[in-house]
Amino acid sequence: MKIFSESHKTVFVVDHCPYMAESCRQHVEFDMLVKNRTQGIIPLAPISKSLWTCSVESSMEYCRIMYDIFPFKKLVNFIVSDSGAHVLNSWTQEDQNLQELMAALAAVGPPNPRADPECCSILHGLVAAVETLCKITEYQHEARTLLMENAERVGNRGRIICITNAKSDSHVRMLEDCVQETIHEHNKLAANSDHLMQIQKCELVLIHTYPVGEDSLVSDRSKKELSPVLTSEVHSVRAGRHLATKLNILVQQHFDLASTTITNIPMKEEQHANTSANYDVELLHHKDAHVDFLKSGDSHLGGGSREGSFKETITLKWCTPRTNNIELHYCTGAYRISPVDVNSRPSSCLTNFLLNGRSVLLEQPRKSGSKVISHMLSSHGGEIFLHVLSSSRSILEDPPSISEGCGGRVTDYRITDFGEFMRENRLTPFLDPRYKIDGSLEVPLERAKDQLEKHTRYWPMIISQTTIFNMQAVVPLASVIVKESLTEEDVLNCQKTIYNLVDMERKNDPLPISTVGTRGKGPKRDEQYRIMWNELETLVRAHINNSEKHQRVLECLMACRSKPPEEEERKKRGRKREDKEDKSEKAVKDYEQEKSWQDSERLKGILERGKEELAEAEIIKDSPDSPEPPNKKPLVEMDETPQVEKSKGPVSLLSLWSNRINTANSRKHQEFAGRLNSVNNRAELYQHLKEENGMETTENGKASRQ
Repeated sequence: MKIFSESHKTVFVVDHCPYMAESCRQHVEFDMLVKNRTQGIIPLAPISKSLWTCSVESSMEYCRIMYDIFPFKKLVNFIVSDSGAHVLNSWTQEDQNLQELMAALAAVGPPNPRADPECCSILHGLVAAVETLCKITEYQHEARTLLMENAERVGNRGRIICITNAKSDSHVRMLEDCVQETIHEHNKLAANSDHLMQIQKCELVLIHTYPVGEDSLVSDRSKKELSPVLTSEVHSVRAGRHLATKLNILVQQHFDLASTTITNIPMKEEQHANTSANYDVELLHHKDAHVDFLKSGDSHLGGGSREGSFKETITLKWCTPRTNNIELHYCTGAYRISPVDVNSRPSSCLTNFLLNGRSVLLEQPRKSGSKVISHMLSSHGGEIFLHVLSSSRSILEDPPSISEGCGGRVTDYRITDFGEFMRENRLTPFLDPRYKIDGSLEVPLERAKDQLEKHTRYWPMIISQTTIFNMQAVVPLASVIVKESLTEEDVLNCQKTIYNLVDMERKNDPLPISTVGTRGKGPKRDEQYRIMWNELETLVRAHINNSEKHQRVLECLMACRSKPPEEEERKKRGRKREDKEDKSEKAVKDYEQEKSWQDSERLKGILERGKEELAEAEIIKDSPDSPEPPNKKPLVEMDETPQVEKSKGPVSLLSLWSNRINTANSRKHQEFAGRLNSVNNRAELYQHLKEENGMETTENGKASRQ
């Protein structure tokens, strides 16, 4: 059981021999006041660091990054080797900080260049490193105590990083052999001790550093397994900034770190307080903070990091910071960060800004579209964390309905059929072993994959793209044709299904053809059946290689599709008949429309003539010298003429309903006698008075005295 990896223990062995006091020959400008220097003053000479100083600074930077991101359970032991081994700290958590290490290194001091090099060797430090790896840490002791009987399951692995100035490749091989023999000896001692643990795996990282401008006497070598317990790799690096870059690369490799560069950080200039400029800050953190980018395949790579890292850095853009961090964001992870260039002004300003309680949202750089905020920088308890925000749909939200369609385009998915498809292809525990025809053991997972492949050889996802899967009559065939082998009963059912389809075509039964996106009635009946037969043939041919009985089903299908000549002739006659019927229906509709228009025009003319005659009669009657107009039938009778009732012109609904009500009411009562005897719809009153006075009523309605 691998509880502790090689990253749990890291031992630094730094050479403190006299040759490490040699200059690295990478000059640093000490006197920077070049422009304002007074004439006559000699400038200060540039300085250069020693190999020892470069090694200590690079190793301290390694430890700083590790302590920033992993303050617990990642331990470092520092050893200085000259005439003997000087262990500067222990595995206890109290000694795991930069202050303790820097104080111990200051006490050691720089190497003495006048010391006897024969008395100094890096081997003392390598032997002490192996001995230190066998010691138990607090975390290992706690894990062994919890496991009790299974204490041997706690792993003891570690890494040795040795920084020295080797003489040749043979010298490197000698160092590797020394470490291998020492591990073998100390494992024997640890096997008989309760306070030591055997080394199960050790990584040896040998770094040969040499001054700038010289040729390296040691060649690089990638990781190589020297024994089941020991692996070794060799790096030949120039001193100075090159050594610091190499240690920065190694810390990312050893602890699975990734790089993120924050761009467009607005900062005020020191010289001009009213102006601001944009800066970039590179941060290191655990690689899990980029897991969403890796899954989506969108890395937003911004090129190599500023320090020339072996990994690409992911670029995120600065957003306007929040005034407070009260708002809750849907966060999927939080990881400690460490600036690459911790002493630079942009890094210092960013860390101070965050430690004051501010939060900064980071967005993915995009050329178009809305911005996507994927990360957030915020501090908790004096430590800065990179929070990963969910940029996709939250698992707390309801999932989108499949019926809504993708972008509103497709909405007729076969949802019910897909549910049945999933139900038929569920995975279940497979306890009893099964064997294939050739006698080999059948793997249940492979069998499940094979069944899924057969069921999906032809399976349309959209209702409008299929005909046979919308027909209940095809279900017996579609459900058994996907089997690996068919029985005689299955073949018989498939043949019956095909014969039923032939009978449906003979009866000219309609098919469930989708007319979505088409105009008119859609394809004709013959075309519908042709589409159905083609799709059915595609389904059967997809499974023709399963067995010989599948071939029989296809032969039956092809035999039924090849119609005799008289059947084809009958189909042609049927199509001609349908065309004639369509033409006759169209002619009848045109004739009825024309006749209806003519009737409406005729009725309109009758009504207009009646109105003109009525107006003319009124004018003549009102004239004092004109004779009485001749008697005419009441105009009401025009509404009861059969022409009006039978007309198909544009008569209003109110007129039709009024005529019907008037006709019905006239049959329910006896007509008034005065209206029956009226002339021009006028009845003369008090006729008996006129008779008593000797008045007579003429035929035309005018009275004359006898």
